[in-house]
Amino acid sequence: MPPTEFVQYWKSVRARTRRVVLLIPDADIEWSYAANRWTFGDIVRHLAGIERGMYAETARGRPSAYPGHDRSLAEGHAAVLRYLDESHASSVAILDAMTPEQWTGKCTTPAGTPITTWKWLRAMVEHEAHHRGQLYMMLGMRGVKTPPIYGLTEEEVLERSRTVG
Repeated sequence: MPPTEFVQYWKSVRARTRRVVLLIPDADIEWSYAANRWTFGDIVRHLAGIERGMYAETARGRPSAYPGHDRSLAEGHAAVLRYLDESHASSVAILDAMTPEQWTGKCTTPAGTPITTWKWLRAMVEHEAHHRGQLYMMLGMRGVKTPPIYGLTEEEVLERSRTVG
């Protein structure tokens, strides 16, 4: 996948995550299902910081600058959303500026492992999906109705699968 095509795909992945973040009730932004577990806010701050500070930085050949996920980065639903959006915009600008040579070249992960840059960024997508799943689960625990990620519920897919053929 060429860099420009990946950036468009990445924007759509983040847009799906952002739609879930918008469902978090303001009063629940720092809610967690158990003591010493991440809150909604922790997860969203983590997604913002890891995208910009780790994935984007290492993709452009710099060391990781992941800032963590603590409330000092953004507190309150509006500030957390703003942090997510600003970090994403900055990351997209970095990825948009990458040359084809950078894209197919190597970068070094925080663990010191060299990896093809586009493969490293593919890991960013998997990481995003993992945490989006956590947000869905936690919203369910709070009784918040969530939409299907791609337009149909599992039940609707099953029903349509029975009528095909």
